[in-house]
Amino acid sequence: MEWYFAPMEGITGYVYRNAHHQFYSGIACYYTPFIAPNQSRKLTSREMNDILPEHNQGMHVVPQILANRAEDFVWAARKIQELGYKEVNLNLGCPSGTVVSKNRGAGFLAFPLELNCFLEQVTGSLLQMGMRFSIKTRIGKRDRGEFEKLLEIFNQYPLERLIIHPRLQTDFYRNHPDMEIFQTAAERSRNPVCYNGDIFSEEDFQVFHKKFPQISFIMAGRGLLKDPALAEKIVKDTKGGEDLTTLELQRLKDFHHALLAGYQEAIPGDRNVLFKMKELWTYLGSQFKGQERILKKIKKSTQIRDYEEVTDQLFDGYLQQLSYM
Repeated sequence: MEWYFAPMEGITGYVYRNAHHQFYSGIACYYTPFIAPNQSRKLTSREMNDILPEHNQGMHVVPQILANRAEDFVWAARKIQELGYKEVNLNLGCPSGTVVSKNRGAGFLAFPLELNCFLEQVTGSLLQMGMRFSIKTRIGKRDRGEFEKLLEIFNQYPLERLIIHPRLQTDFYRNHPDMEIFQTAAERSRNPVCYNGDIFSEEDFQVFHKKFPQISFIMAGRGLLKDPALAEKIVKDTKGGEDLTTLELQRLKDFHHALLAGYQEAIPGDRNVLFKMKELWTYLGSQFKGQERILKKIKKSTQIRDYEEVTDQLFDGYLQQLSYM
């Protein structure tokens, strides 16, 4: 079983990847937040920093591209190839309203004829370049019936893998993944299929694996943000409980501190650093049962020094509590 880390825009750039890779194992490949090329033919500083080889040492990283014009996609793929990468990924999964309104991400799924033309041009160019190509997709924009046509299109092209998040764009992250549609994809796809969606625990994985033993690739995003050790536990087949142990908590504390230091080095201004760290706690906080009061203090922090003080209070208090159990 191979595990891939799905990008969550705003959090999981190169700073997060490096911290996660330093403290946790189990991830075969990290996908970057998307690059969104346009007619200006220029990457933003954020996009370039995220894919610079020196920012991704020792990791298998696949850059992700958000585009609905073949010439834009191929231009970005060439820039990425110049940096030494051998694979790119097309994002057809982002449900964000600002993305979808431009008919990109999951919004592109509503235009199957245009998508087919796009893929024909892109795959031809990438084959000539010698680059591998994968797709991350949802099952449609508004109607689950859209996926039958989409799968017919995907089956025409040689993909490294087809990563499927079995929700509609209009679902965002609500409702349950449509496992009936995913079953259809697993049976009919001519390309290797990777599952993405709602794997938050070892139990979730076991339920999925029992139903789909033939699937060898899992992509997780929110589950790994909630528990950075999730893939490691499953890959190593360890028998972890639902609650944190002392060793796991100490590692989580070290990971958190390394991440904070990385953001402080990479991002100017306390406010921007705190925005990213607070967003991370919307996921991490679920591991700290009964600590709602301190978690609220974290969200209300306005200065780095106050944030450090209250997070140390949370980690150290919880460590002390575990030592008495």
